Amino acid sequence: MNSIRKSKLIKLVTFFYFINALIEVIAEVYSNNSIIYITKPLIPLLLMVLYFYTTKKNYTLFYVLLFFSLVTNLLFISDSQESLFYGIISYTIHRVFLLILIFKLVKIKDYIPLFLAALPLGFIFFYLFITIEVPDNSYYLIFFNNLFAVLVGGIAISSYVMKDNKRNSILLISVLLFLGLQLVVYVEKYYLPQAHSTLLRPLAMSLNFLAFYAFYKFVIASEKVKQL
Repeated sequence: MNSIRKSKLIKLVTFFYFINALIEVIAEVYSNNSIIYITKPLIPLLLMVLYFYTTKKNYTLFYVLLFFSLVTNLLFISDSQESLFYGIISYTIHRVFLLILIFKLVKIKDYIPLFLAALPLGFIFFYLFITIEVPDNSYYLIFFNNLFAVLVGGIAISSYVMKDNKRNSILLISVLLFLGLQLVVYVEKYYLPQAHSTLLRPLAMSLNFLAFYAFYKFVIASEKVKQL
């Protein structure tokens, strides 16, 4: 495939990615599950296609974490406790691969800035953890996800502060969106479990598709840095 056709294809897939995400957010507003079951899994699938045609490295880890994002998205559609439990498991596995890929792309040379950046995030997330009624079967999974949030947030903030470049800026944006998503899910699932989520679910999905798109851009930017 020549570069012009490839560029046009990338733009087309990007267009469909955002159109599909917009439809998904609107479907969440109206709680239309028949549309949600189509549009929600398409978000990671379209991003896989976009990455396939954009990347030069083809990191398998990126496809794996998007696959678990797809599974998580499907499991979180239902409000049942069983679906929530398996969704948290899939979400945790996804976070493990996300963390591994970040460590692969970002070389940590000094852990003191990371610790200082992670400290305030630790107070926020673990305060939320001790103030909610966590189901016994999800206790350690949610604890791990909090730990993940603190660690990844610390990496993104410290990398940006130590070296303000395009790649670290995109990583920071992506991670802040991921952290915002986790906070919204906390509120929806544990603080307002009986409330009609006409605002929270569309907000969560907006953060979700923006966070993953920003992370995709971070991976591509990291590949270009490694080629220099």
